[in-house]
Amino acid sequence: MASIHPIRPEPSRLHDRAADNLRFIRETMGKAASFTAVPGGALAFWGLSVPVAAYIASLQPTHLAWLGVWLAEALCSCVVLSGAMVHKARHAGQPLSSGPGRKFVQGVVPPFLAAAVLTVALARLGAYAMMPGVWLMLYGAGVVAGGANSVRSVPVMGMGFMALGAVALATPPAWGDFWMAMGFGALQAAFGMVIARKHGG
Repeated sequence: MASIHPIRPEPSRLHDRAADNLRFIRETMGKAASFTAVPGGALAFWGLSVPVAAYIASLQPTHLAWLGVWLAEALCSCVVLSGAMVHKARHAGQPLSSGPGRKFVQGVVPPFLAAAVLTVALARLGAYAMMPGVWLMLYGAGVVAGGANSVRSVPVMGMGFMALGAVALATPPAWGDFWMAMGFGALQAAFGMVIARKHGG
């Protein structure tokens, strides 16, 4: 009687299956990870520069000149923060194209774009007094949305911005620069230092 031998999978098939399983595990862990490349040092640096911008903006003779100061501050800060974030993400092996990085960007960008569009609309209406509150609230909304995939300090900071934005919209227009300094300045510098101490960068 002929003996029956069990069919054994070929070594190459076992290797391919193991590689597929490892790839799946790696991708799943990457999607579940938190985005830790928020640059705390750059946030703190930006925060320290904002009171200076607030003071300069308060001295401007026209609303357009006032807006120009804040747009220049926002542009400079965006360049510094983006560069610092890309650098920290690469150093941490967590590029912005990764699962957590991509989710962070997807959460942050829409409210920021909304803020840009509303700035144009409010300027056309001459409603400059509403801009600080709108900027603070939408920046906070973006930070909360992106921070859902980041360290705990990030969404908490975003909620602080939203609260300040609500207060700014409820107080006299002359207080706008003060609330900008409190939010983008003091609040952001404080959280930036916390993030830098706990998570580096």
